[in-house]
Amino acid sequence: MAHGAHGTHTGSGPNGAAGAPPSGDGDRADAVHPLREPLAVYLNDHLLGATAGGELARRVAKQHARSPAGGTLVRVADEIAEDRGALLRVMLRLGVPPRRYRMAAGWLLEKAGRVKSNGFLLRRAPLSSVLELEALRLGVEGKRLMWQALRGLEGPRSSLLDDAELARLLNRAHQQAEALEDLQRTAAADVLDA
Repeated sequence: MAHGAHGTHTGSGPNGAAGAPPSGDGDRADAVHPLREPLAVYLNDHLLGATAGGELARRVAKQHARSPAGGTLVRVADEIAEDRGALLRVMLRLGVPPRRYRMAAGWLLEKAGRVKSNGFLLRRAPLSSVLELEALRLGVEGKRLMWQALRGLEGPRSSLLDDAELARLLNRAHQQAEALEDLQRTAAADVLDA
């Protein structure tokens, strides 16, 4: 056994090199915890957004159920909920565990977003619909970019994903974005031109 000048063990690696890290799977200093690897963080961040976006979409659809935009908003809210389920299935296929606290944070984030200064304390401000539609549109764009990024994976994990399913989800996100943009444009004209 090799000892340094002060009688301490310097260790030897797999090739007997002094100072090399010990070998063995449990000793790998560069091992990344599954929840800290970039893909796991990325998908869990999107899960947080999907949870908050789903709550917001459901609330906006309910508030506008009897308006001309009601049917479109209900459809988009249903699709956003389905897309969240698709994200959870992708995470399962990729072996990425969902962080439950991130889902709870997404739920709380949407609730906290309701408490904002809009000039009205006891009723909805006319501008609320415009801002909520913008928030939904931004969330859908983030989701679209996520589906696109997953389609671009080239490593071993790419074989675990269904490219046709990702293409369908990507196309649906594009259609959702167009619908929300049209609704936001109409709402903004009604409120801002008043």
